[in-house]
Order: sequence, then structure tokens, then C-alpha cells
Amino acid sequence: MPAAIKKDRPENPGERRLRRLQMSFAGHIRDPEGQPAPEGIENRRMQIYRELFFNNVSSMLASNFPVIRTLYDNDRWNRLIREFYSEHRCQTPLFPELPKEFLRYLQDGRGDGHDDPPFLHELAHYEWVELALSLEERELDEVAADPDGDLMTGIPVLSPLAWPLSYRFPVYLIKPDYQPTEPPDQDTHLLVYRNRRYDVKFMKLNEVSRLLLLLMKEEQGRTGLELLEQVAQAIRHPQPEAVLKSGAELMEDLRRRDILLGTRRAE
Repeated sequence: MPAAIKKDRPENPGERRLRRLQMSFAGHIRDPEGQPAPEGIENRRMQIYRELFFNNVSSMLASNFPVIRTLYDNDRWNRLIREFYSEHRCQTPLFPELPKEFLRYLQDGRGDGHDDPPFLHELAHYEWVELALSLEERELDEVAADPDGDLMTGIPVLSPLAWPLSYRFPVYLIKPDYQPTEPPDQDTHLLVYRNRRYDVKFMKLNEVSRLLLLLMKEEQGRTGLELLEQVAQAIRHPQPEAVLKSGAELMEDLRRRDILLGTRRAE
């Protein structure tokens, strides 16, 4: 690196003025009411930047969190975005990562004292997952698996783009006329996955399908038959053979959906 631009050299007066101007400009854009505009810049020009930056952020978050947007009127939505915009310090300069930063703000940085619904964090995560899977760079064709393998005698291969999720609230049902204030007695279990056509899909899991998928992730050396036997034992089903039959049909359905990619040989 040339000596003239080494990082540890002292700033000259012009550079210090430029840095102060940049900091003042950015601070005012983020928080117009709390940070004064840089001196010498016409307010009409600053207003263009204020609206441009805020509207871009608001529009992108509204498109990535469409259900949340429908729950907020314009004033409450603008206030929520302004609070995120002014309070949160993003960890990435990449614009597509902005929804993840919004999720981080809701989960970790947003304090009490707001009129947010109690399910906001979970609903935001549920909506963000769709974007995360659509941007995931892994390809299903790169996963080693026999697509026609016997799922009962072989070891089922679970797609890395199939994510089991659990929430206290039924996030997939929330809409303007259904906003629960207390979580129900039973948690909501969902699977979000991306298929070979790059479609992101959601499915609700029952006790058997949820347990089977969890065991596939934890017991990666077991055959489909062994996994279903373990499921039948775990739920204490009075007719284990019924679990094996329905479980075999379930696994075939999961394969058709690209949730199971096939099998690998048992060692």
C-alpha cells in the first residue's frame, strides 16, 4: 500500500472536515429529529435525501414482511421503520441483507415500551425465512443421494433446504382480523423448504412428521425403518405397524416434495 494512503497516517484538515460532514449527513438522514443537518446544505436538498433513503428502506421491508405491513397503519408502520432506521446499527452493507437486520433489531435491539403485538418477533422470523431460503446458494443437485433409493432400507437424505421451525404462536394464520394476544396451549410446528424448481413452500407438521424430521437430523445413520420404529416407540403408539405404514407413505410424499432427496447406503 502506498505510504500516502496508509491507514495509520494522521488525517489532514480536509479529510477531517469531510469525515465530519459524512458523519453529520448520515446521522441526520437516520434521525432527522434528533440530529441536525450539516451546515451549509439547503433543507430542500436534504429533504430529497431524507425521503429517498427512508422510502427505499420502508418499501423493501414492506415487500419482505407483507403480513406485518398489513397489521400496521401508515403512522405506526412509519414509526416502526424510523425507529429501526435510527436505532439499529447494521452489520452488513449489502442491501439484500436488510430484512435480516430488521429481524435482528426486532429480536435483540428493540426494547420494551412499544405497542408491538406479542407475536411480532416470531411472525417476522417466519416471513424472513422465505427470503433466506430463496437466497440460499446451496443446490439440491449437489447433495449426494440416490433419488430412487428405498427409503425404508436405506438412510433417508434430508434436504439442507428443508428447515423445521417451531413457534409459540400460529404465525401462518396471523392476519389483520386474527391477532392473538396469548399463545395457544400447543406450539406451532412448520417445515419451510425450497424445491428443485426454486419454489419456497410451507407445510404444517403433526407429531409424527415433526419427530421424524428431527430424528433424521439427529440420527443420520439410521434407515427409514429404524427411524419410524423409533417414532412409534417415542409416541407410544398402540399399533406400531400403523406408524410404519403411514410413515412410509409420508416419506414418499416428502421425496415428491424434494424434502427428502433420496437415500444413501446403510453402513
